[in-house]
Amino acid sequence: MVMLDDNKRQAIATELADLKALQELLITTEQTLMPAVSSDNEIRERFNDFLKDDQENLRTIDTVLSRFGGGNIQPRDTIRQYIEQVRQLMQGDKLSLYQKVSAHERIKHQAVMTGLIVHKAAQVAGEDVKEAIGPLNQVNFTNRAHQEQLKGIMEILGTRELTGRDPDQGVWARTQDAIAALRGAFEGIKSYSS
Repeated sequence: MVMLDDNKRQAIATELADLKALQELLITTEQTLMPAVSSDNEIRERFNDFLKDDQENLRTIDTVLSRFGGGNIQPRDTIRQYIEQVRQLMQGDKLSLYQKVSAHERIKHQAVMTGLIVHKAAQVAGEDVKEAIGPLNQVNFTNRAHQEQLKGIMEILGTRELTGRDPDQGVWARTQDAIAALRGAFEGIKSYSS
């Protein structure tokens, strides 16, 4: 059985504290964005669902973190500074709604990656650590699903911002998007081979 030394266990705990701080930021950001998306029922409902899920995810992260020493574990100073900057931008008027949702998606991505790194570390750290972070897998799954939904919201908001109109969401438009993506992939392979 693999046992972690205290420094490695503390490093995982710090990463969990960072994840908790990011999860709290996601909740704050969603609460800030809710009034801005209130006129679009579908987007408002998505953000409402995100908020409920993220509040549940925070409770799960708290449970996992408590297994590593509880409330005395703090996030890194760089994460705290980052969070303060994001809060100021989200509450200010320097960013458009699309830019704010884009920033929110990047926070979600950071939370996903932080959760995945903790998961990967637990896989090689030993059964006690793997068991302790087990509930984190649902948080990672939920955050990843949110990230994909946010991309769709960004597509709508970005198109509206640029054109004043909603994007074409029909089957034909999706097919054209897929063809363009494949064309780009093939052109990338072709230029790489040359």
